[in-house]
Amino acid sequence: MNGNLEAEERQDQRPEQELTWSWGYRPRSALDRVKAMAPPPPLAPSTPLLHGEFGSYPDRGPRFALTLTPQALHIQRLRPKPEARPRGGLVLLTEVSGCCTLRSRSPLDSAAYFCVYTYPRGRRGARRRAARTFRADGAATYEENRAEAQRWATALTCLLRGLPLPGDGEITPDLLPRPPRLLLLVNPFGGRGLAWQWCKNHVLPMISEAGLSFNLIQTERQNHARELVQGLNLSEWDGIVTVSGDGLLYEVLNGLLQRPDWEEAVKTPVGILPCGSGNALAGAVNRHGGFEPALGIDLLLNCSLLLCRGGSHPLDLLSVTLASGSRCFSFLSVAWGFVSDVDIQSERFRALGSARFTLGTVLGLATLHTYRGRFSYLPATVEPTSPAPAHGLPRAKSELTLAPAPAPPVAHSPLHRSVSDLPLPLPQPALTSPGSPEPLPILSLNGGGPELAGDWGGAGDAPLSPDPLLPSPPGTPKAAQLSPISEGASEMAASSGLPPPTPGAPVSISAGGPPDHLLPPLGTPLPPGWVTMEGDFVLILAILPSHLGADLVAAPHARFDDGLVHLCWVRSGISRAALLRMFLAMERGTHFSLGCPYLGYAAAHAFRLEPLTPRGVLTVDGEQVEYGPLQAQVHPGLGTLLTGPPGCPGREA
Repeated sequence: MNGNLEAEERQDQRPEQELTWSWGYRPRSALDRVKAMAPPPPLAPSTPLLHGEFGSYPDRGPRFALTLTPQALHIQRLRPKPEARPRGGLVLLTEVSGCCTLRSRSPLDSAAYFCVYTYPRGRRGARRRAARTFRADGAATYEENRAEAQRWATALTCLLRGLPLPGDGEITPDLLPRPPRLLLLVNPFGGRGLAWQWCKNHVLPMISEAGLSFNLIQTERQNHARELVQGLNLSEWDGIVTVSGDGLLYEVLNGLLQRPDWEEAVKTPVGILPCGSGNALAGAVNRHGGFEPALGIDLLLNCSLLLCRGGSHPLDLLSVTLASGSRCFSFLSVAWGFVSDVDIQSERFRALGSARFTLGTVLGLATLHTYRGRFSYLPATVEPTSPAPAHGLPRAKSELTLAPAPAPPVAHSPLHRSVSDLPLPLPQPALTSPGSPEPLPILSLNGGGPELAGDWGGAGDAPLSPDPLLPSPPGTPKAAQLSPISEGASEMAASSGLPPPTPGAPVSISAGGPPDHLLPPLGTPLPPGWVTMEGDFVLILAILPSHLGADLVAAPHARFDDGLVHLCWVRSGISRAALLRMFLAMERGTHFSLGCPYLGYAAAHAFRLEPLTPRGVLTVDGEQVEYGPLQAQVHPGLGTLLTGPPGCPGREA
């Protein structure tokens, strides 16, 4: 056990906590947000919080000693024979989605059961679902055993959600707030049409195991998500989560900022679960959570685990003013040249998923173009967090002046016709055994259901049924009391004098949002202090988070709330081979260490881009916008992103 504790302490040394609020508590005022950002006093990773002896399910299995610490659940087999090197004896909380208490259907069984849902990595690195069920049988009565199982489930849930535990040792389910309520928006056509399948098979089981309450809507057309969020009663939701690529979150954020109450609406926490071809923000969330770089299902499972933990982070947004005077808000990037060309021209290969970008890059290199333009920016007065030496930033002599027990049954509110109430066997935490007279369906990830039944149930064992940790608190609104989500424009928007959203309108237009106090009108001279360069460029990229794609780290030192837009440009004259080397190095975030003389970088608060080439492609968050001059300004911490707790990069290594 001591060796496990030491290993845990080594693996989970963390930087200063960056958590804001935890699941179940949503700060409303600015003072609330400041208080919520103050983390509880840290405990040593190896501090024992609970220790006890448990049996297993079925009851003729081995017995275990369990020790719960702030970072892991330690499991040591006691009988029939203690293990010298226990396998699976350390369950890191970073791999736990949730837990629950169960009871036997047999009236003769006085034991209670404590089940933990985990997603450990296998030998090949992929995550697989596993359920560990322990039998609380140290007391003579079911009520006493149930109280012990609930004590463990409550303590583990508090640790997972960042909730403080009492110092006097009195741990009861009353410590838990009501289940968080999430609105899931799914683009069923995302990720080569696999988004809905991935959502059913992976996302919904995991968030149900975590005890999160949710409603789900499948979007039906472009701008559908934007229209939906404009009609929401946001006070009924603790977060809006998109299950798709980056494009759906772009619609959600711009929809929130089009509301007349945009100042309050944009504080609504938003999250992303990657099921699209472009998953840049998810890659940044994965990195922030301390996980190794991942793609596909592994990236989805990592982000889902972080979502189950709760916790949010301020999110910088970029206000982009286009040539026509319309404005949109970006959470990701503005691109011109090679990057935007690849993004838009690869649309015809969307059926290939993320491989479309690889093919698009090859084709773009074969027909490499240069574009003449004028690029100006307001440099940051404070240098961003310095990257590691391998990430040194190039400085062009004339250009860079930087310094540098589950919740009660999941409720579904009465939404409009595009909502699925999910006639699925959702994982109400229930176990069964082969040959049981009333087998309950088991939903698990990666085809783990039959495996789970084989591992944890035997013929003749009484099946277990859910035993809710905490009944609905008084005053909790029932599902039927939640306001329906209206189709189309909201009455609130109409009464405010704002034009109602038009189904065919460009998604880029946003009427609300804060003023751009750093930007003069387009076409007018820039104020003193700006840096301007003019010439031929292969690409210009303005990016907020670290990632340009799930596996492309364009700004390795960027943070969600650093208040900066990170500007990268490549001047003409670079060879195709050098450009390819740069993008290959970007997979590791080491492209700035190549010493390429054509690559430039600056950290800025605002910028203006004036294309002087008559033809070209401009994109905002991967969405094509009108071609012409544009300018943008960072609005620090304007949004709120569901990120889960921060981690130490590389902790999985």
